[in-house]
Amino acid sequence: MTKVANAGSTEPKKVVGVGSTEPKKVVVACGALALHIDQIAKRRGWKLEVRPLPPELHNRPERIRAAVDAAGGGDVVAYADCGTRGALDDLARLPGGDCYELFGGAAHEPATYYLTDFLVRSFDRVVWRGLGLDRYPELRDDYFRNYERVVWLAQRRTPELTARAEAAAEKLGLPLEVRDTGDTALEHALERLLLEA
Repeated sequence: MTKVANAGSTEPKKVVGVGSTEPKKVVVACGALALHIDQIAKRRGWKLEVRPLPPELHNRPERIRAAVDAAGGGDVVAYADCGTRGALDDLARLPGGDCYELFGGAAHEPATYYLTDFLVRSFDRVVWRGLGLDRYPELRDDYFRNYERVVWLAQRRTPELTARAEAAAEKLGLPLEVRDTGDTALEHALERLLLEA
């Protein structure tokens, strides 16, 4: 069983893990975080059932709460606010305004378009086609006119992902900045959430 020391207490707290008699915890997750959460759970020995939701919901955040409810709610919700304007606040959810805070460790920076490894891999499907830019490329300047740069919060930088991030930034007509973040901040936030659930 995995144990985690509770800050301010000498009593260890239990996290669902291998050998635990507790049932799996259900995590309804943003599709952009689901793979990371699954990898973290395997690495830590947590017994989790991860139910990913379509990442395209980020293009229509007013639909996220209904999708979470339709997925059965779960023990915890692996979304930050993500543009829902508080619609998830009554649920056990990840902290912060958006998922990028979980990787970047800081508040959202103005005029910055963020990419994670997931969005680098799926940029053409989720962003380019998801926003209709494949059909109406002239909308790019309308959508991205107030952005000054693309920041890739790299969890695991590889030459292939680097080339894809560069191509995504070029399509958006913006300079690229790369920050190696890993997924430690997400892991700690998820751990706290599971301990509280």
